[in-house]
This record gives sequence, C-alpha cells and structure tokens, in this order.
Amino acid sequence: MQRTALAIPFCFCSGYHTYTMKKISMVQMKHVSYAGVDGCLSLSNGKVELIITVEFGPRVLFFGKPGGENLFRIFEDQIKERPHDEWQSYGGHRLWHAPEVEPRTYYPDYYPVEYSWDGTTLRLSCAEEKQNLLRKEIDITLEAGSTTVDLTHRIYNTGAWSAEYAVWALSVMAPGGEAIIPQEEFIGHPEALYPARPLVLWHFTRMNDPRFTWGDRYIRLREDSRYESKQKIGLRSRPGWAAYRLHDGLFIKLHDHDEDALYPDMGCNAEFFTMPGFLEMETLSPLVNVGPGAAISHRERWGLYGNFEGNEENDIREHILPKVEMLEKGYKRSES
Repeated sequence: MQRTALAIPFCFCSGYHTYTMKKISMVQMKHVSYAGVDGCLSLSNGKVELIITVEFGPRVLFFGKPGGENLFRIFEDQIKERPHDEWQSYGGHRLWHAPEVEPRTYYPDYYPVEYSWDGTTLRLSCAEEKQNLLRKEIDITLEAGSTTVDLTHRIYNTGAWSAEYAVWALSVMAPGGEAIIPQEEFIGHPEALYPARPLVLWHFTRMNDPRFTWGDRYIRLREDSRYESKQKIGLRSRPGWAAYRLHDGLFIKLHDHDEDALYPDMGCNAEFFTMPGFLEMETLSPLVNVGPGAAISHRERWGLYGNFEGNEENDIREHILPKVEMLEKGYKRSES
C-alpha cells in the first residue's frame, strides 16, 4: 500500500483543511495519503502507527507497526467509490450505535470529520446525523515509547427528546487470523453450581462450524475464507478483553464492563462476526436512555505485540495473559 507524507511543521490543528505535523515526546501526527485517500492522518510513536481518514468516518484505516502489516481489513473498492447516500463498511475501526436496526444504524459516514490534536490525543468529531439526531466522537491517545493506544468513543444526543442507545465499537480484522475470547474461570461441578457464561447466538449461527473452537477457558473463532457462511456470537465478557493473532502480530483490546448495567442484544458487551475476507471484534457500552445534549462513552485500550506459537489453551494462557495484565495497568474500568 503506497503512502506519501508531507513534512510540514505543526503546532495545532483544527478542522478538515489543516494538514500539518507536530512532534511532542516522540509522538508524531502528520498528513498522509493512504488507500487512495488524500485526507488521512498518521499517528505514530515509532513503535505503532494508526492511519485515520478525515475525509469520511470517523474511521481508523490502519493499525500496526510503522511500515508493517495492517491488522485491519479495508475495502479499497468501497473507499474509492464512497456513495454519499449509501452506507459502506470501508473496513478498519468504526463507531456505531446499537441496537442494530435499519435505517438508524446504517447512516452513511460519508461526510468530512473535524479533528484537533494536542500532542498526545487526537479528537475526531463528526457532523450531526440529521435523521438520527446523534453525533459521534472518538478520542485517540498514543503515548511515547508504547504500543498501547487508548480510545474513548462518544455519541451525543443532539435531539430535543431522550433516546435509548449504546455505543458500539467495531474493529474489522484482516483475513487469516483467529480471535481469542476469554471465558469465565473454569470451575468443576459441584464446586460451582451457578451459571457463569452467558452466550448469545444469532439465527444464522452454527455452533458446529469448523471455524469455532469451544475450549474450557477460551472460545476461538478463525477467519477462513474457504467457508462461505456468516457466523456471529455475543457474550457478557466479564474479563473485558479479546485478542486477534495474525501472522507475526498479536492485537489485544480491553473494554469496559459494568456488572450492574443493561447491555444490548440480550446482555452482550462483546460480539464477534466473520464471513469470507474478515472478522469483526465488536465491543459495546451499556444501553442507556440519553437526555437531550448529553452523551454516553465507551472505552477501549489496544495493545500490539508479537505473535506466539502453540494452539493449546495452556499456550494461550502462558503468552497472552501476562500481556493482558500489563495492558490493564492504569486502566480503571468504568463503574457506570
């Protein structure tokens, strides 16, 4: 994928037409062209890079090592065409609202995105969705010398009446990888008699699909384009993390969980969907009745690491759990 950059000095940026660069504490933001889109921003600290388009979205198109493999799948044909009256996936990481209903959820994110940058945090602000009376916003924070990225997703109610919705953050992962989803701690019978692992299935979910591995401690879902069907599961994830291993890369995302909250889709705060060509890792906020002018938010923390060998649950536990514990340092889960 060809990228070009403009080396222009930068102090502060606001608005779609400001294309400049700043370097504070080894974190750089610069204007680049990516996937045929001129209006993109690269956010990098030398260890990890995000490329975000501000021509439409909000949308993170690239996540990975600088100059390395993109862990996200993007759909270049959709990016090239971009019809203004039709929703397109485009791929990458996007912000939606749940529950999923037509046409509210599928509002075309065709329009330019305003942004501001303070040297550490990039804020992406969308125009109001006229039909829905909602407005989306994402804060992306990258620290120097770290492969950790913090994202805060917000959706404002711009209408005159209350509206019930949840924030829904979706990462479209590149093909050929495997999602790793932690379950509750495995406790044998009769030591534990209470239910612990709520699992939600869709009408099109086939539990005998060979892309699934139903383990004692982990559920795994592979992207395998040899299988044409679509598969999806959701769950109430109390561990609050999921991982995706792809070639040499391991992507881990943390997300909030509120034990007392009501979540969409029969109580899901995490969902996973695959069809030929990609796999989606999706996290959700509680379902909230939001008053006029108010907003609800939902956080994720991403980490990028090297992959590991081994396919047994002990291999996963040995290699992933220490990284999850490191990623959780300083990440206070939401209580509301």
